[in-house]
Amino acid sequence: MAKDRELAAYRQEARQRKKIKKLLNFDYTLLLIVIFILAFGLVMLYSTSAYAASLKMGNSVFYLKKQASAAALGFVGMFFSTKIDYRRWSALVWPIYLGATALCILVIFAGTTINDSTRWLRIGGVSFQPSELAKVAVILLIASIIDRAPKAQRTFQGSIMTIALVIPIFTIVAYSNLSTAVIILGIAFVMVFIASPKYGYFVGLAAAGFSLIVVYIAFESYRAGRIGAWLHPEDFIDSNGFQILQGLYAIGSGGLFGKGLGGSMQKYIVPEAQNDMIFSIICEELGVFGAVCIILLYILMLYRLLYIANHAKDMFGSYICVGIMAHIALQVVLNIAVVTNSIPNTGVTLPLISYGGTSVAILLTELGLALSVSKNMEFEEDEDV
Repeated sequence: MAKDRELAAYRQEARQRKKIKKLLNFDYTLLLIVIFILAFGLVMLYSTSAYAASLKMGNSVFYLKKQASAAALGFVGMFFSTKIDYRRWSALVWPIYLGATALCILVIFAGTTINDSTRWLRIGGVSFQPSELAKVAVILLIASIIDRAPKAQRTFQGSIMTIALVIPIFTIVAYSNLSTAVIILGIAFVMVFIASPKYGYFVGLAAAGFSLIVVYIAFESYRAGRIGAWLHPEDFIDSNGFQILQGLYAIGSGGLFGKGLGGSMQKYIVPEAQNDMIFSIICEELGVFGAVCIILLYILMLYRLLYIANHAKDMFGSYICVGIMAHIALQVVLNIAVVTNSIPNTGVTLPLISYGGTSVAILLTELGLALSVSKNMEFEEDEDV
C-alpha cells in the first residue's frame, strides 16, 4: 500500500511538473506581438475606413465592428487550437484538406461575388473565404507528410511528389483567386525547401511554378491588364493604375514621421484603402518611422515562430510553425511589394491589419497552433534532467 501511495504521489508530482513546464514554455511574447499588431490594425482600420463606411454604409464604425467581431471569433479559435494538443490534428489532415478542397470547388459554382470577384461562400447569412481555410489545410498536410516520411524529402522525386499534393487545390483556387493560390503554392514550396538538404533542383521547381502562374495570367485579360498597370500606371489611370498612383502619392506625402493619426488625405481617394492598400495609409499617417516599426514587429513575430520551430518536440510541430511563418512572411512581402509598386497588384492583404474577417479569424486560429507547439518545446537542459 505504501508503494502504491508513493507511486500515485510521484505521478501526481510528474503531472504538476508537466503543467508548470507548459506554462513556462508558452510563448507569451508571440501572443503579445499578435495582440499588439491586431490592436494597431483596428486603430488604423478605423482611421482609414471611417469616411468610406459613412458614405457607403451610413455608419463610420461599420468596418471596425465587423473586423472586431471577426477578431473575437479568431481569439475563440486561438483558445481552442492552443488548448488542443497539436499532435491530434495529425490524424485529421486529409479530411481537413479534402474538406477545404470541396469548399473551394463549391465557390466556383455557388460562390458570392463581391467587387467583381467570386471568392466567398454564404452559409446562413455569413460569408467566408474557403481559400483562407485552404492555407491551413496545406500547412497541416505538408507538415504531416514531412513528419511521416522525412527521408523522402531528400530526393528530387520525393520533393516533387510532396509539392504535387498541393497542385489540385492550387488549380481550383487559382481559377478565381490567383494571388491566394500563389501563397498556397509558396507555403508548400518553402516547407519542402527547408525539409530538403539539396537546394539546387528547387531552382527548376521555382521556374516551373513561375511558368504555371504565367499561364494563368495569360488566360485572363484583366490579369494581363494588371501587368500593364504595374509597368505604366499613368496609362491605366481609369482602372488599376489609379489605385497604384494614389497609393504611391500617399507613401510619398507621409515623409519621415507622417501627418499624424487620422491626418491622411489619400484615404478619401484610394479605392478600398482599408483592404490591401492600408499600408500606404500607414505610411502617410505615421511616415517611414511608423512603417519600419510595423515591419520590425512582423520580423519579431517571424523570429518567435522560427524559435518555436527550432525547439519543437517533433517534426510535425516544427513544420507547422515553418508553414505559418511562410504564410505570414509571403503575405507581408507581397502586400508591401504591391503597395510600393514593386510587383503587379495581387490583392493580398496585410496580415492582422487589412480588413478581412475570414483572414483575421483563421490566422488567429492558425497562430494558436503555433502556441500549442510552444507549450511542448524541448531544450537541451530538459533532456539532461
